[in-house]
Amino acid sequence: MFRIRFFEDEIANLRRDSLVVGSVHLCSGQEAIYVGACAALDLSRDAVFPTYRGHGWALACGAPLDAMFAELLGREAGTNGGRGGSAYLSTPDQGMFGENSIVGAGAPIATGAALAGRYDGSDRVTVAAFGDGAINQGSVTEAMNFAAYLRLPVVFLIENNLYSELTPTAAMVANDRLYTRGNAIGVKGVRVDGNDVDAVADTMSEAVLHARSGKGPVLLEAMTQRLVGHYIGDAEQYRAPGERERAAAVEPLVRLSQKLRAHGVTTDELASIEEAARQDVLAARERALASPVADPSTVLEHLYA
Repeated sequence: MFRIRFFEDEIANLRRDSLVVGSVHLCSGQEAIYVGACAALDLSRDAVFPTYRGHGWALACGAPLDAMFAELLGREAGTNGGRGGSAYLSTPDQGMFGENSIVGAGAPIATGAALAGRYDGSDRVTVAAFGDGAINQGSVTEAMNFAAYLRLPVVFLIENNLYSELTPTAAMVANDRLYTRGNAIGVKGVRVDGNDVDAVADTMSEAVLHARSGKGPVLLEAMTQRLVGHYIGDAEQYRAPGERERAAAVEPLVRLSQKLRAHGVTTDELASIEEAARQDVLAARERALASPVADPSTVLEHLYA
């Protein structure tokens, strides 16, 4: 979780220095969802399909820091040779099969991957991760209905950070218990504290067991709040006074540190873990910056004709 936070901090710095280009959506404050969920998966066979806010998913799945920095910096050593950037990267060797900038589009793709698992013998569970705004997309409901009818092993995971881009979720729906959205089509719904990594891991483990045992898909709503704007440069004028400060007091790293100290981990031990993660991230950034930029002459490679 520290690595994800520090990675996002450094990406923000690199974007402001124009070394990372294009739109960038950070996940600071949502780390417990990625780490907890991936702890419940078998990434040698399971598959994750996140949104464009996917850096944390990739790192939690095990993507190397060097390759992640290189990808966002447009370097040859990137996870996709510098072609994917922030919004389109994938790390299939680690079970993360690509971000998607079409809101809600990962849901039908993940459902298709779950259907394929029925025929390839993998016993695969797939995770379609999307924000609270995406639950209103027709493609998400269609995917859930299809998965429910065929009892496919899909976990539809809502990262409910309370905002659909710049609009409060409460201003968009009559029922803000989004996990109940699948009731009418036979999808089991569960809500979890998305800032508690242990709670996420336990709830996700139950969801994965439910899905893998042939009982059908699960709609898991993880409640959290991002500590940054929707995108880099977001003025966040839609936030109420003091909202970010209140969110910072209960964010995942604070919560986990409090829990670890209550179980006897010392402040010095926590500081050592934090510093080691910070140094890992800084060293990976420097290696990526020193690596060759992707050759534009190869831009037409890896395309279907």
